[in-house]
Amino acid sequence: MARIFADTRPLAVANFRRLWWANIVTVIGAQLTVVAVPAQIYAITGSSAYVGLTGLFGLVPLVVFGLWGGSLADVFDRRKILIVTTLGLIGTAVLFWLQAFADWNNVWFLLGLFAVQQAFFAVNQPTRTAVLPRILDDELLPAANSLNMTVMQAGAIAGPLVGASLIPVLGFSLLYLVDAVSLLATLWAVLALPSLVPERADGAKPTTPGLKSVIDGLAYLRHHPVLLASFVVDLIAMIFGMPRALFPQVAHESFGGPTDGGIAFALLFIAIPLGAVLGGVFSGWVSRVQRQGRAVVIAILIWGVSIAVAGGALFFANGSMLPVLPIVVVALMVGGAADMASAAFRQTMLQAAANDDVRGRLQGVFIVVVAGGPRIADVTHGASAAMVGTAVTFAGGGVLTVVLTVLAALAFPLFWRYRVTTRGEPVVER
Repeated sequence: MARIFADTRPLAVANFRRLWWANIVTVIGAQLTVVAVPAQIYAITGSSAYVGLTGLFGLVPLVVFGLWGGSLADVFDRRKILIVTTLGLIGTAVLFWLQAFADWNNVWFLLGLFAVQQAFFAVNQPTRTAVLPRILDDELLPAANSLNMTVMQAGAIAGPLVGASLIPVLGFSLLYLVDAVSLLATLWAVLALPSLVPERADGAKPTTPGLKSVIDGLAYLRHHPVLLASFVVDLIAMIFGMPRALFPQVAHESFGGPTDGGIAFALLFIAIPLGAVLGGVFSGWVSRVQRQGRAVVIAILIWGVSIAVAGGALFFANGSMLPVLPIVVVALMVGGAADMASAAFRQTMLQAAANDDVRGRLQGVFIVVVAGGPRIADVTHGASAAMVGTAVTFAGGGVLTVVLTVLAALAFPLFWRYRVTTRGEPVVER
């Protein structure tokens, strides 16, 4: 059974175990805020346009500070960065609580505070991920990343469900206060870490954080096609294969749901993260995979095929005897499980194959790609659906994902041949 269920060996390492358990608490609290902020903005303004501004106010600091935060993580003690940014996240959560408790009802203060919170998060996240290779052996990284992603995806399901149901009962202020208190668990885990000053490669010159450092980190990818390819295939999977912008219209037009939600919309919305959680629970196999580049390509192909199958089923949604909604949901769940595996391997490759003094910047790029790809998909899928309909857009995106992933594998043969030894050490067969 240990070979089937998630590999929990990383939890035997005290530093990782503290971070992981703290992350369970923190993710739930953070997701409560993710739900509460747009809900409070809508309660203040009654306008979806103002709610939509959370995307802009969240994405810009995530991109800017994600890249800059990665450069900080390659210069300064990562433990100190985690302490400062965790205190910053606690401070913003307290301010969220204060403004709601005082009933200020100032939407611009709320949006500005959300942007500041995202900036702290954007520095914290790449630093936190860059720490893992320093506290774990390379062979444990795939399992550790699977455990972390399982918690994140579970939080993405439980947080909104709990938050949406608690807002009418507890109000916004108490939800923000829960977020602030939950972050104390992360602060406890971070304070217990040892000093984590970046280790420099032989002959590497000290760097200073800033634009040049960010550019140097991007230039590093040019000379490491395996790492570059990991970003390329992820962008392909997300830009062409992420159909979440279509869920409201699909739920309404294909399955007769109301325009403002409903059961079909909820099932479509949670299917991908639910599949990712199940993929994480049954991820015991990931630690035994040596050809990680090949595994990423196969996982993304499964993702693309799953999206194409889900989209193809929509052609039969009206007047068909087929159980179309269950087919779509199951296909999306399979895609979510494949995406979890792809992300775990790509994250592991970034951690193991990159030098320690550039890991922070590469994790910053990873954050930007992970955040930016689905947002680009929202725009392109929405525009395409307006022209050719949801079924064609849905299925076509899956087919394009498969085709472009195959082309990327051909364009980056080293990525396809990338593997690790039984000890997790990277090997590229030329």
